[in-house]
Amino acid sequence: MTELSKSKNVHLQNATKEKLEKFDRIRGKEVKPGEFWDLVVITAVDEDQRAAYELQIREKCIRKELPIGICYHVFADPPGYKIGNGGSTLHSLQLLSDKYGEKLSRFRVILIHAGGFSQRLPNASALGKIFTALPLGEPLYQMLELKLAMYVDFPLHMKPGVLVTCADDIELYSVSDSIVFDKPGFTALAHPSPLSIGTTHGVFVLQLAEDSQIRDMEYRTCFRFLHKPSIERMRKSSAVCKKADEDFVYTDSTYYVDYGSVLTLLNLFREIRPLKCEIDAYGDFLQGLGPGATVEYTNDTANVTKMENSLVEIRKKIFYCLKGTPLNVILLNESKFYHLGTTEEYLFHFTVDPCLKAELGVLPAAFSICQLEASEKCTACVMHSVLHPSASVSAGAVVEYSRLEANVTVGTRAIVSGCWIATELSVPSETFMHSLSVALDGKTVFVTVAFSVHDDLKKSVSSPTDINKLKLFGVALEECVCRWGLCAEDVRFSGNGSGSNLWNCCLFPVCEDMKSSFATTLEMVWAARGNGKMTVPKKTRLMSLKDILQKKDLEQMLDFRKGLYEEILATK
Repeated sequence: MTELSKSKNVHLQNATKEKLEKFDRIRGKEVKPGEFWDLVVITAVDEDQRAAYELQIREKCIRKELPIGICYHVFADPPGYKIGNGGSTLHSLQLLSDKYGEKLSRFRVILIHAGGFSQRLPNASALGKIFTALPLGEPLYQMLELKLAMYVDFPLHMKPGVLVTCADDIELYSVSDSIVFDKPGFTALAHPSPLSIGTTHGVFVLQLAEDSQIRDMEYRTCFRFLHKPSIERMRKSSAVCKKADEDFVYTDSTYYVDYGSVLTLLNLFREIRPLKCEIDAYGDFLQGLGPGATVEYTNDTANVTKMENSLVEIRKKIFYCLKGTPLNVILLNESKFYHLGTTEEYLFHFTVDPCLKAELGVLPAAFSICQLEASEKCTACVMHSVLHPSASVSAGAVVEYSRLEANVTVGTRAIVSGCWIATELSVPSETFMHSLSVALDGKTVFVTVAFSVHDDLKKSVSSPTDINKLKLFGVALEECVCRWGLCAEDVRFSGNGSGSNLWNCCLFPVCEDMKSSFATTLEMVWAARGNGKMTVPKKTRLMSLKDILQKKDLEQMLDFRKGLYEEILATK
């Protein structure tokens, strides 16, 4: 609800603290059967991302950041067509069935969708959004630990089945009793939200209840599920609820599938594979559930990013396969849903949002060596970093996995990730800077990428000759490259030519070491912003973020983090 979402919630604060403390007690410990998830499954977009995720999970287990004694699986989508998180769900279930057979009928599984390249939050692109750092915990929490902590009570009160969730959102909730997943079919968590939020999420149309009293948790049945409906459609479908003269709807987040329905999905997958279109684990599965579901949604392609010929046919098969399956809903009336998928959301929630700061226990300096003191006024955020005492981080800025030398300044609402910043350098306000290690010609080199926090990396033009329609730091790209001593003809785009954008534009110089990489790109940033000119030498190799991710040296990036980790740990 609007009032609920705008104010700090003491119940959520206490409930979240309790869950974090419970998870901390099993962090790095061997868990007993039935005490925790039997299997933790994370999806990846391809084999390269799968290897990166597996390496990080191994490292986390060694550092005792995760419970041990259970199986962590990372499953990559098959090569070829994009299959969406719905396709990833089906593919993962098939791999689990192939590996465990009938034993799967006894397992409680959490399936976390983490595939993709995080183009709207590029500091998560190389290592994955499920490994996004969070400003709490010692050692530092990443999104994976927070997901496991927030659901730490679920396995004990769950019949065998699969809990499906995403890697870029945080759900906080307070309940007076345990949440129980024991009904056949699908069971979804639902959160009270303003109608405006409902237009970008799934919305539940509830069947009428005998008891109309609102409690902190209610078990209800869903008549129909609406996917990203208009406000008019919400009202016409009787999805809108009212409390204290305030309209709200119940929106989706995480859902559970019982083992019987897992078998139904496996039978469906055998019929429709190999997939050649993107399926949504929310819109395409949940819209087919409940007594009010109709087949009309299968033809609605308004929210589809890429239309494939087989999509409508596949949706119809999903609908008829799932038709009649119940959709149970657990209303979490004392809950909040936070999304962390964009730079704007990242900056807001980690620096200025008083609600998340209070409810999650967000710190201004988490697992770091720096002089920031926790206070209501401090809105900077530093994570897993080492800062010289004279370095300063301005209000609303985030620094993670970085080393800042003497007299470095980071401007307001800037993001600095994985960087080594030399003495006296200054990062402009609202600038995103991220250093990455790259394996080229048998050796490790470094590239630092930089954008405005407002830049749209996905906005494409049809031809490289239209680069003036692209903007970097609010300036036409052609003007930017001119300020670097280059001309439009020097600009190259990587990839298959399907679209030219900032993601695949080769702008960032390759350097021999981290410090010079950062300093060189920073000089380009200042020039692009109109503070003087600089000349990029003609023979300098320039790379795009797309190129960098394909050639990233993951182990070197993790080694840099490990060096910071050991230095910070030595001060504890």
